[in-house]
Amino acid sequence: MATRNMLAGAVLMAAFGAAGIAHAQTISFADAATALTQDCGADIKKLCRGINLGNHQIQTCLEKHQAKVSPTCISTLADITVSIERRLAAQAGVFKVCGADAATLCKGVKGEAHLLQCLIKTKRIDSQKCNQAITDAGWR
Repeated sequence: MATRNMLAGAVLMAAFGAAGIAHAQTISFADAATALTQDCGADIKKLCRGINLGNHQIQTCLEKHQAKVSPTCISTLADITVSIERRLAAQAGVFKVCGADAATLCKGVKGEAHLLQCLIKTKRIDSQKCNQAITDAGWR
């Protein structure tokens, strides 16, 4: 079981390099690890044994052996990578997207952590983009 969890973590670290932005629900890191362990664990064990876990080497290995990787793993890896990229981009950009809402609804609140807490708790955010950014970031 520990090896399986390490394997999922390795795939996660390999899969989540760049951050792009799109509009859809995102997946949590825990759910991503579970899905990748379930759908790609056997492929990684069979095709990428002994590969260093860092620097996207697992992802590169799976891409190199794509003809031998199960269709389920390929699909899951692609879907999860896009979703996690969305989540990371939303987390990085939430203050830019929600700046006007934070200025209006969280007057006097100092520090990003406190602003974020204020934005998450408030139910009065009018900006759909801000609401979506908070949701995509996995904070609501």
